[in-house]
Amino acid sequence: MAMRERIEERLREVLSAERMLVVNESDQHNVPAGSETHWNVIVVADAFSDQNTLARHRAVYAALAAELDDGIHALTMKALTPEEWEAAGGEVANPAPLCRGGSGR
Repeated sequence: MAMRERIEERLREVLSAERMLVVNESDQHNVPAGSETHWNVIVVADAFSDQNTLARHRAVYAALAAELDDGIHALTMKALTPEEWEAAGGEVANPAPLCRGGSGR
């Protein structure tokens, strides 16, 4: 199973995610072609109600623990409640930081 599918499955399974956007940004980094190591995720779930940003991020990291141990090197995320998603009109930006190189390339 591709990493994107694994991420989506775990977020649905563990957090009952209602919506999500999972983007592989590995091609923007100094990794071999076809890598699945750098991910940008927007996840919307009721599970985030009454949680601060840190608790939400911890929940996502816990949900993706196996994937983080199995090849995910970087994860950028935005974790929202359905109400926050609606208030934003379904338009949420989650820009990832620019790659700083890593291996000197």
